[in-house]
Amino acid sequence: MMIGSVDGGETAGTVGERAGEQAPGPADTAPGAAGAGPGAVGAGPGTEGAGPGGVGAGPETGCGAVAEATVAAASGLVGRRVLRVGTDLVEVDEMRAVLARQPRFAARVFTPGERAYCDIPADSAERYAVRFAAKEAVLKALGVGLTGSVLTEIEVVRAPSGSPSLRLTGRAAALAEETGIRSWLITLTHTRTLAHAFVAGLREE
Repeated sequence: MMIGSVDGGETAGTVGERAGEQAPGPADTAPGAAGAGPGAVGAGPGTEGAGPGGVGAGPETGCGAVAEATVAAASGLVGRRVLRVGTDLVEVDEMRAVLARQPRFAARVFTPGERAYCDIPADSAERYAVRFAAKEAVLKALGVGLTGSVLTEIEVVRAPSGSPSLRLTGRAAALAEETGIRSWLITLTHTRTLAHAFVAGLREE
C-alpha cells in the first residue's frame, strides 16, 4: 500500500453544529456526534451493501463492530495507490434528534437521491448518520473542514447491487482534482448506536 499522505483531523460538537458550520441556517441545537481523525476503517457486517464499499448494518455491538470493520476494510487497500484517507464516526441517536428537531436539516445536507433511500425505513437515522459520516470523512481526506464544500456536493450513491460509491461535484470535485484523486473507495458500517465511514482517495494506477 502506497500512501502519499494522511489528512484529516479531529471533529467534535453536535451533528447540527458541524453541519451548520458549512451551511448557515436555523440554529441546529441537537446533541452531537463525535468525529474521529484517520485511523479507523469501517467495513462492517450486514447486507445493506456489499463489495468494496459495503454498508454494514450489524448487531448492536457498538465499537466492537467498528473494530471488526477496521480489519475488513484495510484489506481492500492493499496494493492500491492511496493518496488521502478520511474517517468519521456519528452517534445514531444524535442524528435522530437532529432530524426530529430540525425539519430542514435533511434537505440542507443530503441530496434528493440520498434522502429517497434514507427515508425508506420508518427509522431513517442509521442511514442518514452513516452518510453524514461519509461526507465528513471525504472533507477530512481533502484536508478541509466543513467550510471547504457544501455537503450536498458529496453524495453517497447506492448501486442496484447495494454497493455504495461517491459522487463529487462543485467545489468538492475541484478539491479532489487538485490533490490528484481520480477515484474513491468508501466503506460504511453502522449499528443501532454508531455509524462509521472510511474513505480512501486513489490516484490513477
